[in-house]
Amino acid sequence: MDKILIHNIRNFCIIAHIDHGKSTLADRFLELTHTISEREKKDQILDSMDLERERGITIKMQPVTMRYGQYIFNLIDTPGHVDFSYEVSRALAAVEGAILLVDASCGIQAQTLANLYLALEQDLTIIPVINKIDLKVADIDGTKAEIASLLGCGLNDIIAISAKTGQNVEKVLQAVVERIPQPATDHDHRALIFDSYYDKHFGVVCDIRVFGGIFKIGDEISFYQTGALSDIKEAGIYTPKQRKVETLSAGQIGYLITGIREPSQCQVGDTVTNVKRIDIKPLHGYKQVKPMVFANIYLKDQSKYLELKTALEELKLNDSSLYFEPAASGALGKGFKLGILGLLHLDIIKERILREYSLDVILTVPQVEYRVKFKIVIQDSKLKEGKSQYYTITSPQEFPENTGQITEIQEPRVKLEIVTPQKYIGGIMQLAMNKRGEYVNTEYIANRAILYFKLPLAELLTDFYDKLKSASSGYASLNYEFGDWKEVNLIKLDFLIGGEEEESLSMLVPRHQIYARACRVLEILKSEIPPHLFEIRLQAKIGGKIIASERIKALKKNVTAKLYGGDVTRKRKLLEKQKKGKKKMMALGQVDIPNSAYLAVLRR
Repeated sequence: MDKILIHNIRNFCIIAHIDHGKSTLADRFLELTHTISEREKKDQILDSMDLERERGITIKMQPVTMRYGQYIFNLIDTPGHVDFSYEVSRALAAVEGAILLVDASCGIQAQTLANLYLALEQDLTIIPVINKIDLKVADIDGTKAEIASLLGCGLNDIIAISAKTGQNVEKVLQAVVERIPQPATDHDHRALIFDSYYDKHFGVVCDIRVFGGIFKIGDEISFYQTGALSDIKEAGIYTPKQRKVETLSAGQIGYLITGIREPSQCQVGDTVTNVKRIDIKPLHGYKQVKPMVFANIYLKDQSKYLELKTALEELKLNDSSLYFEPAASGALGKGFKLGILGLLHLDIIKERILREYSLDVILTVPQVEYRVKFKIVIQDSKLKEGKSQYYTITSPQEFPENTGQITEIQEPRVKLEIVTPQKYIGGIMQLAMNKRGEYVNTEYIANRAILYFKLPLAELLTDFYDKLKSASSGYASLNYEFGDWKEVNLIKLDFLIGGEEEESLSMLVPRHQIYARACRVLEILKSEIPPHLFEIRLQAKIGGKIIASERIKALKKNVTAKLYGGDVTRKRKLLEKQKKGKKKMMALGQVDIPNSAYLAVLRR
């Protein structure tokens, strides 16, 4: 690549709600800039993971460098799902502008607003673009009115395109040149790590945005937060495959290979600098994301515990919103407690562990974080009353057996935003109230309403999203962030399968929901666990009391099939022998619980 002039560089990303066409637009950019050849053309070029292609969603942000005339474009394609909003926030810190993409058939959705607010916080230049204008159901004028009302821009500032057919996509590239400013740089020799991943051949690979100076092969560098030192083994850009270059200069986005093998020495948000410049201040990094949803992960084969630890360390390098720490269970052995951002995030982590590391794991039912207040009596004659203190619990196993010492339990609530056509407001209000939601207020954008609620986070982990789609005929979308804490009456619910307590299915449930939740989980288990040669009892209990039960009937073998006539007592003997055998198996037999049963309960 020729010498790069700073005023010819444009760094930007694409932000949008899920399924609004970000990856398709990125594909058109790659084609129009001739970054890829005809032979390399395929859908979702920047979605390199198999999971992304199968599910049709972007999970990881992906940078790519393109040449457009005399200009160098550094694009970062970002996810659209609420569980991956942390990926979006990291991408925004590495660019100067953002293309806000809105589906003409759907209009503004919840993640459209959430990602826009993130971009505005970073003071980025916004280019509003309407996509899918080729669809028969596209409402171009209505969507333009919504965007103009939201951004306060003119209708002529909004570009209407079809990323699928390529119509008007060239106008977006021209707008990037004209509207997005050249990169902001400084005099210090430093770069921001906005992403990283582990390569089994090269070790840790850092994706960086250079803010000042030049990074070249052979340079000795240091990592500000960890203090790690290393030499640059390779520098490069994504086109979208890795392409080696001699230097990365101010304003550029690319990667560094340092040979570091310890994932903890390279942290997302850290500043990379020349080791000789010890006076350099670190760049403003990222706020550490705080997970509010927790689940334990265990191995079916306990001998692979260290392999699971390595897998999680490498995944954390690639997914900085993942938190984990060791955990143990009497029934399931050694494992880890995971802190995640939502159910989709958890599902993706499980799938990646299975596919990329070939580890078969068991997940416990996801729980939110609770605060429990105990009454602690202090032996002090001057104090006539006990002293109270909050403790955090993130799993049913941590819930105290002696509930008499508990004075209060608090659960987290989220600030929930639901964007919907106005005709569905009534049904959505009723749904939120049924889920213990507290109404805050309503705002209007053109013909859409934004409903604000405070809702227990635990309610989002059940079937809230499915019921929202049902209540709005699929037109509503949601976004949420942590709100506050509120008191709740909580009970620990346990499940027995074949008389054995299944610790991975235990859950903490509000008292008024306990019986309905127990019956629902038993119903799922009954449908998912295949019949065995003996009867299987499924039971739900609180403490030592069984509150609900189901039975899976035994497979029946016709032991009298070979009998042809004869004395009826012979038939009775065979049936009696079978009955005794089934009774013995019921006492000694092991119930094989398939993974599908666990997953069905997780997605209940």
